Amino acid sequence: MPHGKEIFKADAAELGQLHERRWQWLEEAVGPAVALPTEYPDGYHVPQHRHSRSQLLHALVGVVLVTTRHGRWMVPPDHAMWIPAGTEHSVEMLGDVSMRSVYVMPDAIAGLPDGLRVVGITDLMHSLIVESEKLPQGAELEGRGGLIMNLLLHEIPNLPERPLGLPFPSDPRLAALCRRFVAAPSPHATIDEWADAVGMSRRSFTRAFQRQTGLSLSTWRQQACLFAALPRLADGEPITRVALDLGYDSVPAFITMFKRMLGASPRGYMRGARDSVDAARRATPDTGTRLLPSGV
Repeated sequence: MPHGKEIFKADAAELGQLHERRWQWLEEAVGPAVALPTEYPDGYHVPQHRHSRSQLLHALVGVVLVTTRHGRWMVPPDHAMWIPAGTEHSVEMLGDVSMRSVYVMPDAIAGLPDGLRVVGITDLMHSLIVESEKLPQGAELEGRGGLIMNLLLHEIPNLPERPLGLPFPSDPRLAALCRRFVAAPSPHATIDEWADAVGMSRRSFTRAFQRQTGLSLSTWRQQACLFAALPRLADGEPITRVALDLGYDSVPAFITMFKRMLGASPRGYMRGARDSVDAARRATPDTGTRLLPSGV
């Protein structure tokens, strides 16, 4: 079975071929969980695919956008995306990305999440993921390695869910409204305006939107604004410019929304993310684009 990591520097077509080989290797690997690191350049797009293992996709450095037919999810540093087995998804890199993924058999343990979600990565889980990628992959592990992977698996159900998902309604009319909003977010969109646009009563609209997305329009709108704001804040744009561009009447109103959704002010949140990125870069050498365990 493969050990370690192989480094590739290739064009987009070659990277696509390497991904196909990686997914094939994952289908043949044994053991309840497999941990693989990947280095991606800014703008790289992993086309739609699925695998028989669930995936805990952790953005160690950079921001990742995951798209499924159910919606879109943003994964900033210190977070991870749980993608259940069999889910069709594509992945887009917003900036250079150091990704650490753990691929988990669906029946590895009881209590694994059954739906798509973004979760916060605790200090314990971060350490377990970093240690797990150093272990032999694709084989049953015993001793220290087995204990690390077993604890990692049992920590997955305990990871706190974060409001960084943007589910889309199944109704094409409502989904079209959502796509237009994502293209030009504004905090001033109202239920009555959206209900009128699709020829529904306010009551019918709110029930349909809640049933199909699991969120109220107000919460969905705030999460869409976070989607638009996080990459710009990560790039160092001033909070004032981002808030006003998104249509907020004042910076305090934007900060209040941000703190309510993520539990910290934009400045505090981004400072914590930058500290994590700096620590990760000090610990992770610049080794190019890693896609496969060696020998694959």
